[in-house]
Amino acid sequence: MSVRVVVGMSGGVDSSAAAAILKNEGYEVVGLTMKLWDDGSRCCSIEDVYDAKRVAAQLGIPHYVVNLKENFEKEVVNYFIKEYLSGRTPNPCVVCNSKIKFGSFLQKAIEIGAKFVATGHYAKVEHNHGLNRYILKKGKDADKDQSYFLAMLTQDSLSKTILPLSDYTKDEARRIASQMGLKVADKSESQEVCFVPDGNYANFIGRRANLKEGDIVDKDGNILGKHGGIANYTIGQRRGIGKPRDKPFYVTKIDANTNTVVVGDEEDLYSKYLIARDLNWIGIEKLDKEIEVQVKIRYKHEPAAANLYPRDGDEVLIEFKEPQRAITPGQLAVFYSDDIVIGGGWIS
Repeated sequence: MSVRVVVGMSGGVDSSAAAAILKNEGYEVVGLTMKLWDDGSRCCSIEDVYDAKRVAAQLGIPHYVVNLKENFEKEVVNYFIKEYLSGRTPNPCVVCNSKIKFGSFLQKAIEIGAKFVATGHYAKVEHNHGLNRYILKKGKDADKDQSYFLAMLTQDSLSKTILPLSDYTKDEARRIASQMGLKVADKSESQEVCFVPDGNYANFIGRRANLKEGDIVDKDGNILGKHGGIANYTIGQRRGIGKPRDKPFYVTKIDANTNTVVVGDEEDLYSKYLIARDLNWIGIEKLDKEIEVQVKIRYKHEPAAANLYPRDGDEVLIEFKEPQRAITPGQLAVFYSDDIVIGGGWIS
């Protein structure tokens, strides 16, 4: 009897190619599309569901839709709003992966008899027998590598995960889809947060929470102007400050306690240190001594050399070899050793 794998089918080219690869490898593939959001979302739209159903029909695999809207709103949307109101910049894709795709969705897959869940992420999962741990690595396609977004997956989740695109580039995935005649082979993709398709986060939050006007101040506390809510700002932001001068202001700090946005010069954005909390270890069981790693402080950040120091409680101190620009509370710091994900934690 072949092994049953549930593929999370979004209706896009990546998950479609992943399903095709697994079908060709002899797995019993079941397509499952998550219904996560209704309000004008660019994900799990009616068109996306139809695309997933068409691909499943072409591949000759069953396809179902699973409703996870309640889970998604509780775990991802509410988190997103709360973080912005706390003066932090959230990373909803990381939370969606750990809580929904490899949490609630994985549980649904197990309930229907699947041994594994598969997605179209560009990353690699392996079992290291020497360490007796599941290891997460960067994918083959350096431009599309998504190991950053998976760095909070647990050992249990990784043990039940297959990533069929780990050894493929995006162009190769499109070629697979095209060769199989899948209609989504040339489908475009969006980089925006899926449940805020217009990219206006402050408007989205303002419809669900009370955004309070406050002061924009310099680092000495001098009031320079007013803001319409701290959810309009993130560290490193240059636009929307509304205070002209010879050289631009940048947001350097957001203080939710005083409801102020602090601005300064670009050089004020650089720091060699950060503290990360709520850690998840993948490549090691725990950190018990200083180690050298490369750290990404956001998805598109080039990994930077740093030392990782254990601290009391569930946190680490990171000291970079060179100062890094716009270290942002609320974003995920991911620790690498070459192409292996050692672990990750939330920047505090």
